[in-house]
Amino acid sequence: MNTSPAPSNHENVVRVQNGWAMLALLIIFLLGDFGLLLFAAKGDRGVSNSPNGILMVLSILFFVVLVILFKGFFTLQPNEARVLVLFGDYKGTVRTSGFHWGNPFYTNGSSQPISLQSGGLQAKLAAAKSAGSGSARSLSGRNKISLRARTLNGEKLKVNDKRGNPIEIAAVVVWRVQDTAQATFDVDNYESYVATQSESALRHLASLYSYDYGEEHENTLRGNVAEVSQALRNELQERFGRAGVAVDEARLTHLAYAPEIAQAMLRRQQAEAVIAARQKIVQGAVSMVEMALKELAEKHVVNLDDERRAAMVSNLMVVLCGESEVHPVVNTGTLYS
Repeated sequence: MNTSPAPSNHENVVRVQNGWAMLALLIIFLLGDFGLLLFAAKGDRGVSNSPNGILMVLSILFFVVLVILFKGFFTLQPNEARVLVLFGDYKGTVRTSGFHWGNPFYTNGSSQPISLQSGGLQAKLAAAKSAGSGSARSLSGRNKISLRARTLNGEKLKVNDKRGNPIEIAAVVVWRVQDTAQATFDVDNYESYVATQSESALRHLASLYSYDYGEEHENTLRGNVAEVSQALRNELQERFGRAGVAVDEARLTHLAYAPEIAQAMLRRQQAEAVIAARQKIVQGAVSMVEMALKELAEKHVVNLDDERRAAMVSNLMVVLCGESEVHPVVNTGTLYS
């Protein structure tokens, strides 16, 4: 069974006629045709008063041709392109903004048919929702494709991380069409393709990293956001390359444990925070006790034997490490009483 991929198309940038020049030329032809029609209607007065039938037929045929030629005008806004298709043959892409004229038989239908296969319509709606009304999708006819940057704000996905913990994750992708030929001919609908592949890439990425507790020197989703976002961008670019789409930016917008394990993981994080705080307190207390004993010994404030020094260390550690306020007991006798 032959499973080799179909050959990909590549964009060929072409130029068409200036619209204003062609408009002036067609108007001149139209006025000349009206003059020919009037001349044919008057007839040859030197012979008879009947109109000239041949000239009238020619005038009418020429008028029909002019009407068809007038349908070749089209406009392009900045960061907008038109794919030129003539009877199923790709002729090139116009990227220059302005008023243009091209072959009136270039395909004027939408370049992206909506797929009604399983999940296709849902992905299309998701892509349309993420793009918004101001994204200039420009699929209203004449094979126009917007080259502007678009934002795909993905929904929250429930996936399992590398350790099998259920997590919620979401990402935002900034993308744009780079090759109009690939976007038009190599995929059925490039917007649905982008939405579907973004979800698939995000699910795959989440399975490669642990949420927070990885092995030594291992990147995690929460601890290495920049590295994870770069990995997501690279994977998306590899997937989108088939559709002629470039990824400008990709980053995580939401990351959390799933609700069923969120409380347990919160208690774990709280416990680790308490342990870390205790370690910091103990380290500080040991340093302070060491400093106090050193200062007392160097300044000969008091000479303590090992037993009294141990008692002093114990009392200082209790004072420095205790959570509640310490109420000291004042000894009114001698040091050894």
